[in-house]
Amino acid sequence: MEYFVLLLIMVCVMAMLYSSVGHGGASGYLAAMALFGLAPEVMKPAALTMNLFVASLVLVRLYRAHYFSWRIFLPIAIASMPMAFWGGTLTPDDSTYQYIVGAALMLAATSFFIRVSNERECVEPTLSVSLPVGGVLGLTGVGGGIYLSPLLLWLRWTQMRTNAAIAAAFILVNSVAGLAGHMVTVNTWPDDIGWFVIAALVGAVVGSELAVRRLAPLVLRQLLGVVLVIAGAKMLLTA
Repeated sequence: MEYFVLLLIMVCVMAMLYSSVGHGGASGYLAAMALFGLAPEVMKPAALTMNLFVASLVLVRLYRAHYFSWRIFLPIAIASMPMAFWGGTLTPDDSTYQYIVGAALMLAATSFFIRVSNERECVEPTLSVSLPVGGVLGLTGVGGGIYLSPLLLWLRWTQMRTNAAIAAAFILVNSVAGLAGHMVTVNTWPDDIGWFVIAALVGAVVGSELAVRRLAPLVLRQLLGVVLVIAGAKMLLTA
């Protein structure tokens, strides 16, 4: 029971930190669950479900603050959703899943150490780039927003808060697609999913306020990156 409470606290903190930059937090939830040794069949649906609720809350806050861009979002989302659905149907064995998640956490961690200028003038996205970007990121199976955010800034398609809004919407639609794929194949759910969602939403209430008013400081982002590295290493070493 004590370890479960600690896990819920970590989920809450992850949700707060991730939602402060417009993310649903799937990689953070996976990191927390990996550190506490949860089974792979529990991790994926739990992370996607928490993603769905947290990203919805963040998106509503940022959309109401007029930071959202349909023009940038739609091509990426249209290309990503079929791939996210397909990714949700995949059921690799435990060892393979640990290698995949471990590598994904390591890669996700890099986005928290890269600082991309928010002052550059934005350029018009093209379908020849946005469609492949959406398709590839949809394959991640856990929302993909943590990879999308730095990519959008690097391509100079958005500035920071518009970036956060688009990432939240991207995470939301791909979490829905991934869960749909999971339901038509495995359709297993963690017994304590309700507690996970509550913990994530508590953190997201605080984090979404930061997303609208003041984005997470660099030091918090770097600390989050360290946590992902530790969790990713644990997954890889125990696979």
